[in-house]
Amino acid sequence: MMRRMWRLLPLLFLVFCLLSILSRADSPSDRVVDDHLPLKEDVVSQRDNGYRVQETFYDSRRKGQTIQQTVRLKQGVDEYDLGSDEVFEATTILRKIRKSHPRPSRFTKPSGVFGTTAYYAKELFFLLFMNKPPQPDLLSTQEQQPKLSQPLSQAIRLLEGAAREHNPDAIYMLAEMNFYGNYTHPRNYKESFRRYRQLADLNGNSSAQHMLGLMYSTGIAGAVETDQAKATLYHTFAAEGGDTRSQMTLGFRRNNGIASTKSCEESVKYYKKVADKAIAFSRSGPPGGHSMVKESYRLADEEGGVYGEGASVSSSGPNAKQGGPNSDAHAAFEDVLEYLDLMSRKGDLKATFSLGRLHYEGSRTLKRNYGAAKGYFMDVAQKYWSRDGKIKSDVGPGVDRLASKAAGHIGRMFLRGEGTKQDLTKAKIWFQRGIANGDALCQYSLGLMYLHGLGVSKDSVKAADFFAAAADADLASAQVQMGALFLDQGDVSTAAKYFDHAARNNHIEAYYYLAELSNQGVGRDRSCNEAVVYYKIVAEKAEMLLSAFQDANDAYIDGDLETALVEYLMAAEQGFEIGQANVAYMLDQAQPRWSLRSLNIFNRKKSPFSDAALALTYWTRSARQRNIDSMVKMGDYYLEGLGTTADSEKAALCYQAAAESMQSAQAMWNMGWMHENGVGLEQDFHLAKRMYDQALETNPTEAYLPVTLALFKLRIRSAWNTATHGKVNSIRDEPAPRKPFSFTDFVQHFLEADAAAYYEALDAAGRDPNDPLDGNEWETTVGPDGLPGDDVYDEIDESILESLIILGLMGLLAWLVWYRQQRQERRRREADERARGGGVIADQAGVIGEERAPAVPGQQPDGGFFPPPEDPNFNNWVVGGVGH
Repeated sequence: MMRRMWRLLPLLFLVFCLLSILSRADSPSDRVVDDHLPLKEDVVSQRDNGYRVQETFYDSRRKGQTIQQTVRLKQGVDEYDLGSDEVFEATTILRKIRKSHPRPSRFTKPSGVFGTTAYYAKELFFLLFMNKPPQPDLLSTQEQQPKLSQPLSQAIRLLEGAAREHNPDAIYMLAEMNFYGNYTHPRNYKESFRRYRQLADLNGNSSAQHMLGLMYSTGIAGAVETDQAKATLYHTFAAEGGDTRSQMTLGFRRNNGIASTKSCEESVKYYKKVADKAIAFSRSGPPGGHSMVKESYRLADEEGGVYGEGASVSSSGPNAKQGGPNSDAHAAFEDVLEYLDLMSRKGDLKATFSLGRLHYEGSRTLKRNYGAAKGYFMDVAQKYWSRDGKIKSDVGPGVDRLASKAAGHIGRMFLRGEGTKQDLTKAKIWFQRGIANGDALCQYSLGLMYLHGLGVSKDSVKAADFFAAAADADLASAQVQMGALFLDQGDVSTAAKYFDHAARNNHIEAYYYLAELSNQGVGRDRSCNEAVVYYKIVAEKAEMLLSAFQDANDAYIDGDLETALVEYLMAAEQGFEIGQANVAYMLDQAQPRWSLRSLNIFNRKKSPFSDAALALTYWTRSARQRNIDSMVKMGDYYLEGLGTTADSEKAALCYQAAAESMQSAQAMWNMGWMHENGVGLEQDFHLAKRMYDQALETNPTEAYLPVTLALFKLRIRSAWNTATHGKVNSIRDEPAPRKPFSFTDFVQHFLEADAAAYYEALDAAGRDPNDPLDGNEWETTVGPDGLPGDDVYDEIDESILESLIILGLMGLLAWLVWYRQQRQERRRREADERARGGGVIADQAGVIGEERAPAVPGQQPDGGFFPPPEDPNFNNWVVGGVGH
């Protein structure tokens, strides 16, 4: 029986390989990105006297985001009426197309012996038996389009018919479907470029102009030749038409001088437009404004950084996870959530409150759940208050503080209508409960109610009192409100202090106020560069308005790498450093340096993942925004000649810039290797050792083994170089650092030398200086008269002489100080006399610089230290008289 089983194993393995290969093939219905397309009433917009006032397109890749612009049309027949019925019918058909699941295609390879063997066996089988000369295609931009499903084909025919009648909505939908691959339509970047250009030429659509700028900038999949000048031109047209994404893109380009002259003023202009829209969106929400949830994150950080765990800046040195075996530093989020749930069930109120906050605020890995959050907050509050609002008697320590915080969140949910119907009366009740225990969130929220008259009469004074109390507790939102109140009163300096404190907690409105103050020069000198930084921060905090990081993250997790790359690419062009780092990382990781697939002579189709030059571009842009790992990656690309001509000197400059941050041990190790081998830098074994040592100091844990091995090899090479009298500078001992020699050091060294001489004298006399009972201390030489001998008197005389010399020097120093003070006092008095107009008679004896001081009434005139010859006291002084 076992023998039969072993005979079946090769067959089973072959079947497994075939199934894995077939799972790679594209299904007839690809992934549907979004089921939402505009209805007929959404497409047709208002008209005014034959002119289109505003056209609104719903971006099929973004949920609820609209792109608006003004378009001038000729009077008479509106071109939107031509083909509008076909557009509506096609939209109805597209809504019925079933969404399919994306095929997984992650970068990670299986681990383990069996997994690795199976992976390479599939690659080899595909290489040997599943290859054929390729059809003329370019990624999904294929000359021979795959067969479409019947509903999709019918919808495409309707849209193409409407597009031939120059219907803008039909042209826009066709361009979007070809670019994003919506509704199972295959991607065709060349066709999407043609449609976007057709729409831009037709009516100057700003969305189409933005996409043309994007495609010219990136040259995505070879659909169009890269042309940064045309990209800037189209982005300028789109920005003037009101496209927010192009305004963001131009702000970044003008600030960094990309295909345009670097101009801080132009950058401020565009960033301010985006920041104004971001703040308007934030303030348009419920009381307290919209909550900006950050969806962006660096893909590389999930794997320990660009160079892996321990070798990247993001996971080494001060950024390394320092938790021990019992810590949650290395735990997954799901494990932490499960642990908190377990502790909450055991009655731990801190865990219960933490679960409520996690569900209320949400995160990248946990969607918001207001119902669950309210339940957890209520559980905490009920441990402190009864149903009638009275405090329970059997309350443990610390419960009052947690219950007050829970009350603040419950009241906030009633105030904003989150997870429940808005009820201002209940909100006020819960806030008052929390204020009794000094909760900052309750104070701030009740201040909002009084400021805007929500359920209470407006009272700015009470609102200011509540805001001040919350601001003292370091609540950023309250600090912003206090800053705004002081700014309205004209107290700019106090307002700026509140804004600075709130900005430390990354509050979006605080950054906006600081940007406005810096841009307009209110209360401070105008600083264009500072304004650009603040406006950019405000714009990037509203990432939900500008980019689709959430869609990109979901596509990456699902394995749809092409969609993820396109979305990250759009964010990268707008200046998001995280988008730039993610695009560069995906381009860097997708194509291995060598694989069995690379041996296939037929596999030569263009892929967006094979553009090393584009990867270098985004490594560079990310590095300019202070990403140290990206700076090191730049050096790698220049060193290996990836996407550019190999240039070891530029690589050395990149490594040096990263090493100067004192955070990248990898950069320091690379510089040590370059000094050791003379690549890009002068060959110098001593400097190589210094860089290796600095790498070890920066990252003593993870860099220990590679630095130790490198130093072992380096010392051998240095010893051989010294023995053979080589020209390379060998390793030598570092000179001890010498600090400046002060007077205190001189006295200390003098005393130490004197003590050393004393002990040397005792040793020469055979005495033990540490033995207080040594009889030699009491023995003296007795003379013939019974008195001590001469040696004792010699010692006494020497000590007295040293003391007299020291006293004399101290007296001389004191006299010099006194004399200097007297001269300064005389000069001051003379200056005062000249200022009062009184003349001063110069000394007739020719004593330069010595002048008599005027006599003071009731006091003997000052004759100076040396009396002049005409002074009657001169003779007394000559014969040795004292005083004059």
